[in-house]
Amino acid sequence: MDNPIFPWQNDAWRQLQQLRERLPHAILFYGPEGIGKTTFAEHFARSLLCEALADEGHACGQCASCGWFAQYSHPDYRRVRPEVLDDEDGAESEDSAGAAETKKTAKSAKAPSKEIKIDQIRALADFMNISTHRQGRRVISLYPAEALNTAAANSLLKTLEEPPPGTVFLLISNSLDRLLPTILSRCRKFAMAMPPHAESLLWLKEQGVKDADVWLAEQGGAPLTAHALAQTDSREIMDEFLSLLAKPGIDGALKTAERLHKIPVVELVAWLQRWLYDLFSVKLSGKIRYYPRYRKQLAALAVQVETGRLLHALKAANERRAIAEHPLSARLFIEDMLLDYSTLFS
Repeated sequence: MDNPIFPWQNDAWRQLQQLRERLPHAILFYGPEGIGKTTFAEHFARSLLCEALADEGHACGQCASCGWFAQYSHPDYRRVRPEVLDDEDGAESEDSAGAAETKKTAKSAKAPSKEIKIDQIRALADFMNISTHRQGRRVISLYPAEALNTAAANSLLKTLEEPPPGTVFLLISNSLDRLLPTILSRCRKFAMAMPPHAESLLWLKEQGVKDADVWLAEQGGAPLTAHALAQTDSREIMDEFLSLLAKPGIDGALKTAERLHKIPVVELVAWLQRWLYDLFSVKLSGKIRYYPRYRKQLAALAVQVETGRLLHALKAANERRAIAEHPLSARLFIEDMLLDYSTLFS
């Protein structure tokens, strides 16, 4: 098979097979980011369209349906996601080459959207209202579900209320609290937990990741996020950022903001949130989750900061995360964030 599930998903896959006899019209896969939910859901979509299922309900990987699915050209399958994800991996949707080129030209004048828009949901109408090409199901994968803007979410809700016969929606979400309660109520929820640490660590080592334990800890145990970052030059950048957090100061904050202003702000805020969590945890319990390499520095800082101020900093970091994807000025945003952090210890 071209797109197998990950080792830690085998138990979840067996649980999912129990839904086949009375398949819901919409399943919502949810859990922490970076554990492979999208791969899992798309493999399930492939199996729903497969014409010769293999053992344990896996897609055979050999039939015509599996071949089309592997090329994202199956006539009874649609994938709905933000434009930015198409740009990141270069994958084409089911559009023809000419249509894809038209879309690329139209988008060149502006940054690709990070939202799922109402036009994308409306575009499913024709797909759902015609007969299937293979006399079977039609399947729609949508992710991440929290990327639905308000209009798109309301439009999807109408479809989920009266789904066309033979249509299965597979939604994937990293954050249930960002979805409309009415959408949640119309989906069968399928929880996917963080993989066991030992299993994730073994998998990362098998992929050839150096310092796998460090990467895994820093990403909160999410193996795919750890693997992705390990393939980039993030180590040097992250170490510079963490070094500043370990030795806070106004001059250092300004210089770091200048050097790192081209790094996605969302990533920097996430690193700070984890650092503050560790700082709070070590102050109250002596335990560290994300940055065990900095145990000595975290312990020293925990003595200097008041619990009340630390709680306020955690709240401020969460508020910054909510607007980090659209900062008016990345450099000023980072400066403000780091200066606020530095004042915790003044």
